Amino acid sequence: MAHYALVGPPETRRPRLGRPVGGSRTSAAVGGVVLLLPDGVPVSRRRASARAHAAMLPLGRGLVRAGRAEGLVAHVVRYRGRGWNGADAELAADASWAVAEAVRRYGDVPVGLVGHGLGGRAALRAGGHDAVGAVLALAPWLPEDDVAAEPEPVRQLVGRRVLVVHGTNDARTDPELSFRFAERAKKANRDTCRFEVHSDGHALHQYAGEVRNLAADFLLGTLFTRPFARPVTDAMAAPPPLGLRMPLAAGFGDARRR
Repeated sequence: MAHYALVGPPETRRPRLGRPVGGSRTSAAVGGVVLLLPDGVPVSRRRASARAHAAMLPLGRGLVRAGRAEGLVAHVVRYRGRGWNGADAELAADASWAVAEAVRRYGDVPVGLVGHGLGGRAALRAGGHDAVGAVLALAPWLPEDDVAAEPEPVRQLVGRRVLVVHGTNDARTDPELSFRFAERAKKANRDTCRFEVHSDGHALHQYAGEVRNLAADFLLGTLFTRPFARPVTDAMAAPPPLGLRMPLAAGFGDARRR
């Protein structure tokens, strides 16, 4: 199986944006950028996973199609490695690098971060960059509450729109931890909401179409001021816990495509 990370020991690898998903654009034609952050593992010095990279491509292609009129471009970030690795927070560091690289490459355009699993945690951590307007965390891996450790930060999300999506049957990342995080984030930033995908697991395969539609609605509404679907507007406006336990309805977004 081919690896997408650079060869060499961990300390010599560099993160990369790689080619845009779904074809290239000139920088003049780009109206906004979405950076997709694959899943990882808590501790590892192995190269980034090609499988995790590939898992983000369908979502990226769908977003590019939905945002073609506004000139949306998407990249799947290629990490240096697959591990978060404690205080080094390597995936978050690579996500922050990717935002800066997108700004260097495309100029003053709005940026959205979309991460899955530990990529979701990386998106939330890197959301404080001035260019970032939207942060979407899919089934984010978040640490257990620990009175001896600093809680996962939320202040960097002030001024951004934040959406967390989690399957209720996720056996890999605890949905209750993402709810607790969203509770704290909502106190700092009212533009935070969370959707629950009933009976779905970590990969969110069972309702993949609905999740893609929700992602497109949220990102295009935030980056390009398209009108949000009513459930997203209601979730943002609702006080906790209602706006943080919003059910993702079967068929979400299908009516807009007909």
